[in-house]
Amino acid sequence: MNLLILGAGYATRLYPLTLNQPKPLLPVAGKPMVEHVLDNLRGIPGLNRVYVVTNAKFAGHFQRWADAYRATGTALEFTIVNDGSTDDTNKLGAIGDIHFVLTREALQDDLIVVAGDNLFSESLEGFGAFCRQKQAPVTAVYDVGSLELIRKYNSIVLDEQNRITFFEEKPKEPRSTLTGIALYYYPRHTLPMIAQYIAGGGNPDQPGRLVEWLYPQTAVYAWRVPGLWFDIGSKESLAEADQIFTKLAAE
Repeated sequence: MNLLILGAGYATRLYPLTLNQPKPLLPVAGKPMVEHVLDNLRGIPGLNRVYVVTNAKFAGHFQRWADAYRATGTALEFTIVNDGSTDDTNKLGAIGDIHFVLTREALQDDLIVVAGDNLFSESLEGFGAFCRQKQAPVTAVYDVGSLELIRKYNSIVLDEQNRITFFEEKPKEPRSTLTGIALYYYPRHTLPMIAQYIAGGGNPDQPGRLVEWLYPQTAVYAWRVPGLWFDIGSKESLAEADQIFTKLAAE
């Protein structure tokens, strides 16, 4: 099973912190946030190859980080993929980056996709077990507890088997407080559908739009994230995550 970490954004809302440093490498509780992501995923059996897709500006940063991380003795193998973009005007978008890596690296195995700036307070080992059981596309979901807040994300409705029956990005009239987040599983037999989405002119940016397009065509399931989830998009959310993860590390 392959893991793809999305790290090609420029995070301009976090300037000047991200002017010369990619957001996933910003420290949280004393280590780069992407290492927290890996810590929570490492319990999934069969996960051995990690691809990090980034841009021309930060490819060197991620390569240096991967070299240092591997030197700690991890069994994971890393491939840093430069998507060639240089700023927000020519970026490929999250789904565009997924397609780029699948094509360039000729990936044909089951794939987990995660954003490098998503932080979780608990292990994601259960996500791997759920995905193995379903052998169908899966998105992780989190209850934000507010219909107003969820307008920033997407709104999801599930049936009794946790299959998605409704999904809408940036809903004006949200039907639930459950939102899909940037942690996905695509079994190998569904990978060609990503190329189909891109070829059909689908929006290449927000990764949830792929799920929105996919669920009417094939069964897509949702797995509820345990504990806390942080979407690091501002200096305030970064500071809050740092405070909470520092406290968790001390317990």
